[in-house]
Amino acid sequence: MAKKKKREAEAQNPEKQDQDNEAENHELPNGDSHKKKKKKKIDKKERVEAKYIPTLTIAVAGSIIDNTQSYELATRLAGQIARAATIFRIDEVVVFDNKSNSENDSIYRTNPDNSAENESGADFLIRVLKYLETPQYLRKALFPMHNSLRFVGELRMFLACILQGLLPPLDAPHHLRKHEWAPFREGVTLKERAPNSSGTLVDVGLNKNVVIDQVLDPGTRVTVAMGTDRNLDAVRQVVSSSKPRDEAGMYWGYKVRYASNISSVLRECPYKGGYDHLIGTSEHGVVIKSSDLVIPSFRHLLIAFGGLAGLEECIEEDINLKVKDAREVFDSYLNTCPDQGSRTIRTEEAIFISLQFFREPISRALERTQRFTKIN
Repeated sequence: MAKKKKREAEAQNPEKQDQDNEAENHELPNGDSHKKKKKKKIDKKERVEAKYIPTLTIAVAGSIIDNTQSYELATRLAGQIARAATIFRIDEVVVFDNKSNSENDSIYRTNPDNSAENESGADFLIRVLKYLETPQYLRKALFPMHNSLRFVGELRMFLACILQGLLPPLDAPHHLRKHEWAPFREGVTLKERAPNSSGTLVDVGLNKNVVIDQVLDPGTRVTVAMGTDRNLDAVRQVVSSSKPRDEAGMYWGYKVRYASNISSVLRECPYKGGYDHLIGTSEHGVVIKSSDLVIPSFRHLLIAFGGLAGLEECIEEDINLKVKDAREVFDSYLNTCPDQGSRTIRTEEAIFISLQFFREPISRALERTQRFTKIN
């Protein structure tokens, strides 16, 4: 309880740590952390005009894939989750296993290119989520054919699923067409060296590759600042993947993270200070109207969805959690779809229902946060 109160107290003053948090926790796409810059004195006017942007995370049990009867249905389910995450501007998707230990033994985490026959539901879900979040023009370079015959079949199935409409495009802001110009574009570094330059050629999905002012290994996904100068011969800069969101307020896709169990979801949070408000969803949760729900001001909000037997089973099987009551694990434990006609609500359905349910309470929390920031 003391930990919960501490999170709520910290959430009331989000401005205090946010600038440091984002700089410390977000890395450049090439893996290099932000270099510390000299502190600049910010006057009161600049502080008031600064826009605070919190993060939204959803945690989903990978076991939901195990209940599907075919590869096509599993792919369709993963596509629905990716669509929900994009529509509701989710920043991070955590896929967790129902494992009793905390060791990180996921096939995907230990070997991202491994497509062994024993691939878990969590591994499969992560693979599809990452694939769909990637702009179309980068997928061939970032998801190459694998030596495994099984993976060759999977890649063909991916293409078949897209053609059949089982994997609808996310159409996110960073999934740009060739004729579209934007301040930022996602790209992949190439093997070819830039002519008359010590930089690196990058494919950003335009008619011509651009040059960046760094030498990076080929096959690295990067975010490139394009600016307003449409001269493709101009040298560009690689920026943090969070910059379009932080500076321009653009939704720039979601990150995907694996967790071996529900406690790892919380413990391995990439944000400094962790998630400051935790919401669990269940048919056994508290029933409250969306209009009456009050979510405190937050920096990083987590909404968790259970597997086939709900969050209760996930908590019960996690030996790292000393408490077994979901109401003690989460700050709020809610039933977002009371009086349901079906005896079961699938997780992919629950995600859409819940994210719409939380939309207004989250908006009200953000308004309070912005008012608090301006006052202080």
